Formats: sequence, C-alpha cells, structure tokens
Amino acid sequence: MILYPAIDLKGGQCVRLRQGDMAQATVFNSDPADQARRFASAGAEWIHVVDLDGAFAGRAVNGAAVEAILAAANQPCQLGGGIRDLDAIEAWILRGISRVILGTVAVRDPDLVRQACRKFPGRVAVGIDAKGGRVAVEGWAETSELTVEELALRFEDAGVAAIIHTDIDRDGLLQGVNVEATAALARRIKTPVIASGGVAGLDDLRRLLAAGGIAGVVAGRALYDGRLILEEALALLASARAQTPERNPRKTQLC
Repeated sequence: MILYPAIDLKGGQCVRLRQGDMAQATVFNSDPADQARRFASAGAEWIHVVDLDGAFAGRAVNGAAVEAILAAANQPCQLGGGIRDLDAIEAWILRGISRVILGTVAVRDPDLVRQACRKFPGRVAVGIDAKGGRVAVEGWAETSELTVEELALRFEDAGVAAIIHTDIDRDGLLQGVNVEATAALARRIKTPVIASGGVAGLDDLRRLLAAGGIAGVVAGRALYDGRLILEEALALLASARAQTPERNPRKTQLC
C-alpha cells in the first residue's frame, strides 16, 4: 500500500478543507513548493495534488503552484481538479505530471476517460468522491444519482490506473477513514483502489492494511497537524509490504 501525502491548492496556498467546504479552509503552508520538498525529503514515493479552485472553475487555476511543486520534487505527482478535456490532460502530462485524476468528467463524459486511457496508458486515474454513498461532482458542490460502485464498474475495461475513493463526509475531519466502504469497493472491482478522506493516524493505516486489497491511501490534515508522522507512516507501510507478498499484483502495484 502506497501513502500519497496531499497538497490541496486554494489561492496558491496549501490548505485543507472540512468536508469539501471551500469556506472552511485552513492554510498550512503558503509555499506549495516548500511543502513538496518536505514530503520528498521525508521519503514520500508519490505526491497527491488537487487544484481546488480548478475543480470549481472547470479549468486550471493554480497552474503556477503545480509547476512549482513539479520543479521542487522528483517524486511522481498525480493531479486532479478542473481537468476536463484531452488537451488539458496532455498539457499536464507534458509538463511532468505522472498521472491525471479525472472526477467530474468521469460522470459527465465517460467516453473521454476511455479516450484518455487509450492515448495515455497508465497515466489516468478516476477520482470518485462520495457523499452519502452517491458520487459528488463539480468540486463536491453537486451530488449525482450514481453510486460509487456503478461509476467504478463503468471503467473496469478502460485501462484506468486507479480509482481514488474519497468519503467527503469524513474528509478533513480526522474521524477515521471509511475502511469498510473502500475495502468493499476494492473487492468488487479489478482496478486498484486508493482510499482518501478522514485519515487520522497510524491506526487508520493499520486498518486499511488489515482489510487487504487496497492499493494506496491519501493523507492530508493528519500530516499537517502532526497526528500522522510521514516517516513513521512510510516505515509502517514498507514493513507491511516486506512481510506480505502480494497475491494480486494489479491490485497492489506501485500505482
């Protein structure tokens, strides 16, 4: 299981929201490049970046901050937020993003996801943000009628690199990750699943590991406020990886 430390961008700064509410943003670092360097120096294998303003605008807003992050750290970065067409996907990949995350467009235009996967194999993930079990879109401002499972199953044969499952009701609250829902999704589909939302400490990582079959986890606020020490978390996951040979390489690849 891979840990993805998160950098959420609002107004060019690193922030964390509570339940996706842009009005409840806490600034943790005004310099995203500095934050990326800190994660990199601690040994992070990937960095998870979200352009929050872009998610609402439907286009890149914090592009300069993303480029600064790419320049500051050699770790692969995955980026979501406002990426809605092939041109935007290609532009970010050419700038150095290792993987783009498609959220709203996965609901609005699933054919685009398939096209992107064909054109950029292994470089496209689908972000499924859940509120009350239903998929939320447009920066979490709207809730669709689709269930998480229904949306994930649409892309089983598309070549999606990973499904990033975020429980909005827990995001930023440090109340614990939704292990049950994430593990159930991982059992239901072949695509690797990354858990997101609510990680509060090492116990959450232990619970995800115990559930089995979960490829990764995104952590944000807990890392920023010190409840989760990145070096300790990475050591825990490295130890678990060494002790447990993976039975299904696709599920637990370094995605």
